[in-house]
Formats: sequence, structure tokens, C-alpha cells
Amino acid sequence: MFNFLKSLFTPTPSVDLSEVIARKPFLVDVRTPGEFAQGHPKGSINIPLDRIGTSIDKFKGKKDIIVFCRSGNRSSQAKSILESKGITNIVDGGPWENVAQYTG
Repeated sequence: MFNFLKSLFTPTPSVDLSEVIARKPFLVDVRTPGEFAQGHPKGSINIPLDRIGTSIDKFKGKKDIIVFCRSGNRSSQAKSILESKGITNIVDGGPWENVAQYTG
């Protein structure tokens, strides 16, 4: 229980998105298909948050994964779901614009 509470209140170390994106990660937009259609980072695919748990096979074998959404809320949830399924090489990219600035 202590570790769980500690993880809630301990700041997550900042990740340099440009460095991770330079390694050609698996870019996953967890917004709805409608949101994705309005704009998304180059090279990203759309797996809405409500389908993450049933799409685990798409993540297996990927060296680097970045999940992102509109504000960072859904991407945080997606990261937690994936980690609970044993996928640990995930970066929460937060808002999609954060990722898009590095994808050209």
C-alpha cells in the first residue's frame, strides 16, 4: 500500500520526448477516432483508450512506445493499463501536440 501511495505523490522523472522519438517509437494516439481524424502526429496510429486492454498484441515486441491523447489524462490511463498487462517500455507523451512537435 505504501508503494502505491508513494507512486501517486512522487513526481515522474521527465522524459526527453525528442530523444525517444528519434529512436522511431510506436506512436499510439488513445483519443477517439473522431479526435484522431482532426489531427495527429505523423506516423502515429489510433487505438482508443477503451480498446487498449484488448489490443495488447499490437504492443508486444515494440522497443519504445509513446502513448498520448488530448490532455494527458487518457494517455496516463493507457500507460497504467499496458503496464498492468506486462508492457513496460512506455512513455506517457501527454497531449498529442507535445509529440507532434518532434514528428515533423
